[in-house]
Amino acid sequence: MPALRSRRTLVIAATAALLTTVATGPATAATPTPKTPVATGFGGAVASIDADATAIGTQVLREGGNAVDAAVAVAAALGVTDPFSAGVGGGGFFVYYDAKTGRVHTLDGRETAPKSADANLFVENGQPLPFNDAVTSGLSVGVPGTPATWSEALRKWGTRSLAKSLKPAENLARKGFVVDPTFQTQIANNAARFAAFPSTRSLYLPNGAPPAPGTVFRNPDLAATYAQLERGGVDALYKGPIGADIAKTVQNPPKDPASTLNVRPGKLTARDIAGYRAIERTPTHAEYRGLDVYGMPAPSSGGLTVGEALNILENYDLKHASKADYLQYFLESTRFAFADRNRWIGDPAVIDVPAKELLSQRFADTRACLISKDKAATSPVAPADPRHPTPCAAGTTGAPTPYEGENTTHLTVADKWGNVVAYTLTIEQEGGSGIVVPGRGFLLNNELTDFSFTPVTPGVPDPNLPGPGKRPRSSMAPTIVLKDGRPFFATGSPGGASIITTVLQVLTGRIDRGLSLEDAIAAPRASQRNSAQAQVEQEFLNLPETAVLKARGQGFSTAPAEIGAATGVERLRDGRWLAAAEPVRRGIGSAQVVWPARW
Repeated sequence: MPALRSRRTLVIAATAALLTTVATGPATAATPTPKTPVATGFGGAVASIDADATAIGTQVLREGGNAVDAAVAVAAALGVTDPFSAGVGGGGFFVYYDAKTGRVHTLDGRETAPKSADANLFVENGQPLPFNDAVTSGLSVGVPGTPATWSEALRKWGTRSLAKSLKPAENLARKGFVVDPTFQTQIANNAARFAAFPSTRSLYLPNGAPPAPGTVFRNPDLAATYAQLERGGVDALYKGPIGADIAKTVQNPPKDPASTLNVRPGKLTARDIAGYRAIERTPTHAEYRGLDVYGMPAPSSGGLTVGEALNILENYDLKHASKADYLQYFLESTRFAFADRNRWIGDPAVIDVPAKELLSQRFADTRACLISKDKAATSPVAPADPRHPTPCAAGTTGAPTPYEGENTTHLTVADKWGNVVAYTLTIEQEGGSGIVVPGRGFLLNNELTDFSFTPVTPGVPDPNLPGPGKRPRSSMAPTIVLKDGRPFFATGSPGGASIITTVLQVLTGRIDRGLSLEDAIAAPRASQRNSAQAQVEQEFLNLPETAVLKARGQGFSTAPAEIGAATGVERLRDGRWLAAAEPVRRGIGSAQVVWPARW
């Protein structure tokens, strides 16, 4: 992949030049932690979007912590440096491979709706709320699941206390980190709604503007929140003053009276928060090309939809296919898998999700026979019934894919014992609800907007309507791939519903197309989610194969910027770990190993 390597070299060089300029600028300027998107060596590996967070995780491994300890420390640090994507106020999904037992485990840390929620949570006067109105409101906030996930993961599989795992992030929040252009841009993108809340404005818009690149950003309120969690454990949130502050903020959003935004209050209570639990669930499992692919089950649709698409692709020789044929099959596999996702997947506590049937090869084969190499299907294609699979049954009523927020983050960690963590966490939109809990230093999520506001297809049951205590469907897809029972590689990405297609593209690029993990992550992205036009990056449109795909009926629309920001780790044949992150997207990711080594 010489073009990708060339692009990566140029971007890293340009970034280094920018950072040098920043570091020698005004007196307030400082030198940021350097970023390297690929690293190989021994002792364990960490990959995330942020250099400070990756460095914290690597230090935990160096001090003898395991992959779970490091993952929690990285996630807490991302709450400081990537706060518009994740943090204490959000949730996520945690996938863990235990080297001692050879088993894969998962934790569901998805947010929950208040007990008072019903199917009309986002309906006013018989009409669904405008999406953006719902986002910036108390209505959109679910009970945060991230702190419970950290505590439960450490309790089950970690070696360190929660207090020790959070301390590096507390120090980072108190001492500060160097602002980069991405951090500044994310604030600028949300400046209008951030300005509506004094607690958000004072933190992220000091003097009325986002902090400049090269300046040091500190968050003493978040440092104090972490310190309180260290002292009191997660009960300080779920049964204590932090949770009380969250409930108060949701019920009475602290909006500036001068703001013209109509910020609706929510009904989340301290009792709702006290009742939250992170749940261990059986991972999804798909066999693909002799490998075992493990992912996250419902209420995430990630593992099930990636698994179904892989089973569909088992019908084709992607290794020897032309690139145009490979991309055709890739696009069509997700077109049909998304139709089934939209019809059948929701919170398993409420919905009877046919998980086993969705992952059966028999069902996938009935979908594969609807796919043509030479002609794209017309979306929205209809779902099929996995419980009663009928070969080539096209169905009659389409199942379009509703919008999901795209600003999530993913980290991947491995340790010297061979344990691996793939962890995707989020607050949903870029900046979540836009509301910082006063005095607490973290943004609240808007995860409840992942529910369908009204049935997506009139007259067809929708498994993802709001309900009391219900967890909204997600597309997060942290994935671990085993070969002969041992780790081969792990990956995941942010990106809303495009997470599924990004992870599938990385998997097939690495497994079928012979790409290195870093080149599979860097490859131009396309995301077909059962729509008339697949969302693609500009670089994908520039591929020579795109004209061939258009001639076959594939439609394309360019993404607003970029799709996803994946990370991954891989165990190499010689025993080294490779860590890989984005070489371009989101301002470049950060990969480190404990003991770098060149073979």
